[in-house]
Amino acid sequence: MTAWTPTVFLDPRSEEPVYLQIAHALMAEIHRGRFQPGDPLPGYRTLAGQLGVSRNTVMAAYRELQAEGWVASTPGAGSAVARRPPGHLPAPAGRAGEPGPAPEMGFDLSGDTRPPAPQARRNLLEVRSGAPDPLLLPGAALARAYRRALTLNRGNALTVEDPQGHPRLREALAHMLAGTRGIPAAPERLLVTRGTRMSISLLADAMCAAGDTVAVEALGGRSAWEAIARAGARCHPIPVDGEGLDVDALARLLQAATVRAVLVTPQRQYPTLAPLSPGRRSRLLELARRHRFAVVEVDQDSEFQFEGRPLAPLAAADEGGVVVHVGTLSKIFAPGLRLGFVHGPAPLVGRLRELRAAFDRHGDPVLERAMAELMEDGELQRHLNRMHQVYRVRRDTLCAALGRELSGAAEAAPPSGGLALWLRIRDDLDVDAWAVRALERGVAFQPGRQFAFEGGQVQGLRIGFSNYPEPELEEVARRMRVALEGRS
Repeated sequence: MTAWTPTVFLDPRSEEPVYLQIAHALMAEIHRGRFQPGDPLPGYRTLAGQLGVSRNTVMAAYRELQAEGWVASTPGAGSAVARRPPGHLPAPAGRAGEPGPAPEMGFDLSGDTRPPAPQARRNLLEVRSGAPDPLLLPGAALARAYRRALTLNRGNALTVEDPQGHPRLREALAHMLAGTRGIPAAPERLLVTRGTRMSISLLADAMCAAGDTVAVEALGGRSAWEAIARAGARCHPIPVDGEGLDVDALARLLQAATVRAVLVTPQRQYPTLAPLSPGRRSRLLELARRHRFAVVEVDQDSEFQFEGRPLAPLAAADEGGVVVHVGTLSKIFAPGLRLGFVHGPAPLVGRLRELRAAFDRHGDPVLERAMAELMEDGELQRHLNRMHQVYRVRRDTLCAALGRELSGAAEAAPPSGGLALWLRIRDDLDVDAWAVRALERGVAFQPGRQFAFEGGQVQGLRIGFSNYPEPELEEVARRMRVALEGRS
C-alpha cells in the first residue's frame, strides 16, 4: 500500500528558532502516538517544501532529533522514528500545553457504554447463522459486470443520485419478484437498501411514532427490535410455535391495543425455521385489512428451497395493500455485498425515499448496476443453481455429523430450505453454558436465549451450514460434542 507523506504542523505562536520548532513538533507527534517506531519521516527536501523553509533548516532539526534519540537516520534510506524513542518530552517541547498521548475518549455517551467484545479466536469456526460462502462468489462474472458498469457508462456511472436505488436494478428486482415469488412488483414500488437492517430501520422511522405498538415474534432478531425502539415505538412479543406466529395471540392483543405494524418471518420463522401455516397466513392478512396495520414480512433466504413445494410470500396474496416485503441479495452472493430491498405501497416507498435521502443520497450506483446486469443475463440464477447443490450437501453433512456426535442431546432434522439449522436441545442441558464452552473450543453458535425477546432460557440453538465445506462441518460437530462433555 502506498504510504501518505505525513504533514508536520508548527505552532504559529512559537518564538523558537524554526529548526527547533520542527524538532519539537516531531517529538510531540511521536510522543502522542501519531508516528510509531519504525515509521518513515519526510525527506529533507519534502519537508522543506511543505513548510517553506530551507533544506538546511530541516537537516538541523533532524540532527537535533537524532541526538535526542527520537530518530534514526540511515544514509541512502532516510530517517525513521527510533525503535525505542524517549518516554518523556524534554523542555521546551514538554512544557505545559504540548499534546501528550490522547485519552481513549474525552466525552461521555448516554446509554450502555460497555467495552467491545474481545476479538474472536483465529481458528474459530463461525457458524452462528446461515451465511453464503464468500469463496464461492462468482467473482469473475461480478468483476466483468462491475467493469462494464464503470467503463460503458463513464458519463453517469458515478453520478446516479437516486436514494430509491438504481433504476435498472429496481427493474431487475421487479422481474425477479414477479417471476420467482409471485409478487406483482413494480420498480416504482421498490427501494434498494444496504441490507435488511437498513430496511427495517427505515421502515420503523417511516411508519412509527413515539408510543406506537409494533407486534414482533417472541423469538426473533434483536437488531430489528432495537430499530423499532429507536423510532420511539414499543415492541410487543407474540408467541411462536410449530406453525409460526400465534395469530390468535395477536388477535387478543388487537382487542386491547392499536397495533401499527406486525413484523413477521413467514417463509421460515427466524430462528426456528417453522413456516407460517396457511390458515394463520389467511387470518393474519384478514386482521391487517380489518385493523389497518402493516404486515412487514422479512424474507432472507427463500431462494434456497431444497425439498418440498415453495411457499408464496404474503405479498403475493395481498389484496388489501397491507404487506411490506423486505428481501436481500446478500444471502445469495456474500454478506459484504450489502444489497437489500423493500417492496410496498407507493406512498410508503416515497416516504422511505425521503428518509434515505436525508443521510444517504444514494447507495453504490456502480455495484447496483453491475448486480442488475448479473440478474438480466441469468448469472444470478445460474449461481443459485450451483449453490443449491453445494449447500444441500453441506446441510446433509452437518445434520449427519450432529446426529452421530450429539445423539440423545440434540435433534437435528434437515430443514427443507434456508442456510441454517435449528436444533432442539434436551430439557436438562444448559444451552448457554454449552455455547460458552464451545466458543472456548473454537465453535461459535447461537443459543436460543439470544433470540428470546424476554431473555429467558430457550432449549434450542441456531447453527449455519453454508459457509464451510464438509470437513470443517464435521469438525464443528466434533468440537460441539467435546464442549458438551466438558472435555479439553
